[in-house]
Amino acid sequence: MTYCVAIKLNAGLVFLSDSRTNAGLDQISSFRKMMIYERPDDRFMVLLSAGNLSISQSVREILQTEQLFDRDETEPITIWNAKSMFDAARVLGSAVRHVHERDGAALKRSGVDFNVSLVFGGQIQGEGMRLFQVYSAGNFIEATTETPYFQVGESKYGKPVLDRVLTPDTPLDEAAKCALVSMDSTLKSNLSVGLPLDLVVYEAGRLATDKIVCIDEHNPYFRMLRSSWGERLRQVFDSIEDPAWDGGATEVPILAEPARSRPLRKIVTPDDRLI
Repeated sequence: MTYCVAIKLNAGLVFLSDSRTNAGLDQISSFRKMMIYERPDDRFMVLLSAGNLSISQSVREILQTEQLFDRDETEPITIWNAKSMFDAARVLGSAVRHVHERDGAALKRSGVDFNVSLVFGGQIQGEGMRLFQVYSAGNFIEATTETPYFQVGESKYGKPVLDRVLTPDTPLDEAAKCALVSMDSTLKSNLSVGLPLDLVVYEAGRLATDKIVCIDEHNPYFRMLRSSWGERLRQVFDSIEDPAWDGGATEVPILAEPARSRPLRKIVTPDDRLI
């Protein structure tokens, strides 16, 4: 399993992925889930992948040479000459379908689902930043102001902090911190997600970045964050009052009267006949 998250903000983009792949308790390996496609001053794109490793590796390999043919274009569209991130995402979808056409039937005969989930985002000169989630069929959706992030893989543990913290106006470094907390929550609760991590922070309009880091268990910032987040969560938890049933010790008793509704309750008396 894996966990990847990508965030689109007014200030830029944040990409984070783990590197653990497992095929059973004794088959755990590390494979990078992030790929950066960059031509300075022209385009900067990042691909995150989850799902079947052989499929995602094939898609990444084919993507660099995949071509789309449109009637109104004088040359085939590739990720390197696409005029928009939307067209680049179309090329990625075509690469996914290419792998499915080539390997899908053989995988099905072996009882293997065609399972791949991708997040693809970046910026091409002449347009703003865009972020897409691409599915196994090659179709995709785009991030919006209301939904400024995408997750693939083991997403449920890291989602709450993203929902509580992120807005389009969130600063980039704060969003990177939020992504790392999201990853730490996932690492804490799921053994199929593991270090090292790949983190990229991209500033809008730069068409390049030097904020790229691989984070392992020795990284001082991530060690501090993991320790601090756990301690602060405990402090906040301890600062909240326990439920009070009599109402005398708190202004917000859990048993308020009159109660509007109560759980269903069956009380058995000695006179009841049990079947």
